[in-house]
Amino acid sequence: MERGLVKFTDTTLRDSHQSLLATRMKIEDMLPIIDKIDAIGYHSLEVWGGATFDTTMRFLNEDPWERLSIIKQYCKTPLQMLLRGQNVVGYKHYADDVLEAFVMYACKHGMDIFRVFDALNDVRNMEKAIEYVKKYGGHAQAVVSYSISPIHDVAYHVNMAKELQKRGADSICVKDMAGIMAPGPAYEIVKGIKEEVGLMVQVHTHYTSGMGAMMYMKAIEAGADVVDTAISSLALSTSQPATESMIVSLESLGYKTNLDLHKLKEIADYFKDVRKKYREFDLTDGTPDTNVLVYQVPGGMISNFLSQLAQQNALHKLPEVLAEVPKVREDFGFPPLVTPSSQIVGAQAALNVLLGERYKMATNEVKQYMRGFYGEPPGPVNEDVRKKIIGNEEVIHCRPADLIPPGMEEAKKGVAPVMQKEEDVVSYAIFPNVAYGFLEEKLSKKTGVDFKLAQEMSEGDKPVYPA
Repeated sequence: MERGLVKFTDTTLRDSHQSLLATRMKIEDMLPIIDKIDAIGYHSLEVWGGATFDTTMRFLNEDPWERLSIIKQYCKTPLQMLLRGQNVVGYKHYADDVLEAFVMYACKHGMDIFRVFDALNDVRNMEKAIEYVKKYGGHAQAVVSYSISPIHDVAYHVNMAKELQKRGADSICVKDMAGIMAPGPAYEIVKGIKEEVGLMVQVHTHYTSGMGAMMYMKAIEAGADVVDTAISSLALSTSQPATESMIVSLESLGYKTNLDLHKLKEIADYFKDVRKKYREFDLTDGTPDTNVLVYQVPGGMISNFLSQLAQQNALHKLPEVLAEVPKVREDFGFPPLVTPSSQIVGAQAALNVLLGERYKMATNEVKQYMRGFYGEPPGPVNEDVRKKIIGNEEVIHCRPADLIPPGMEEAKKGVAPVMQKEEDVVSYAIFPNVAYGFLEEKLSKKTGVDFKLAQEMSEGDKPVYPA
């Protein structure tokens, strides 16, 4: 039976290596094969955003803006990125002028599709990003982050898609960031969005639980237009389902993909060798992690727990911490467990267990969350818990970014000594310490002057007068 065309977004150059190799893949390992990837016929290539902006400067000594420009030179396929709404590519909310400048320069450097999400599914935290993407000519793909709780039923996810359409979304992505969406809910949610919203629907998952490919099949059956996959040698585990396997499965059922399995083999062989270069970061064992189904805890959170508990000689308390996570999540109004809410909930769950008393101590991020500075949680917060954490401090109910003063002018002053192009102001506004150190080193190499040493000497040479 002949069915419709299913399109693919390739995540190999972003989410795939972010999930498997700690975002460490260098551009030098992308360029030798990028023309072959571009020729495959993908719907889009996800190459930027998420943790890549931070990591390129912090660990790889690469300029994220230059990386995007270089990739664009090689690619006719539309480029795609993950944008954390008002968090931009950071871990907190930034001013609107910082967000707008980021989007403007990203479009200037060749970004086509912006996948916009918010950790709390608070559409207010996404509306400015959608507005700016459309203003500068990009495609705004708005995200419905999938979650499981008493309030996260099919109607919740479909209604959120409707709200995003009202705010100008060009397409919808159903994002299963933890790999916990089963085939049944996938079918119902995609069907509901296609029928009631009518926009193009793309589905994203991670293979953590082992359900990814099965879930995709039911989502496609319900009308999903595009799915995210990775080349087989960088697929599965915490990455995405494998492109090649999905092609054969779909075509056996009468779907068209217009993708050539033989051309993909060369790319798979290439990345099989590249992966060996990053062995020190390649910590997955390739088997499904069903803890994610029991506790709804993404694999990255479990890794963090292991690290934190090992430092406290408390690894034996991992089962208690995992059991505490859903309780904290309920107290916090059932936020989806995605950056940064996963870190906020996870850190509090660990504290509750380690201290032997629930909410005896709370991190600054938890206090800000309870005061409303991350946005409106999907469900009601436990008010007794809120009072224990923040006492009588005021809770805000507006869009958090409405309270943040413009940031670009201050950033321009701060980065002035090492600024080399306008985009550096945006990098500094989001990651001041990381960007300054990166730009300082870059300028030193360019000019042959050790700027850090020169600054220290000038400060040390100030004359000291007797009192």
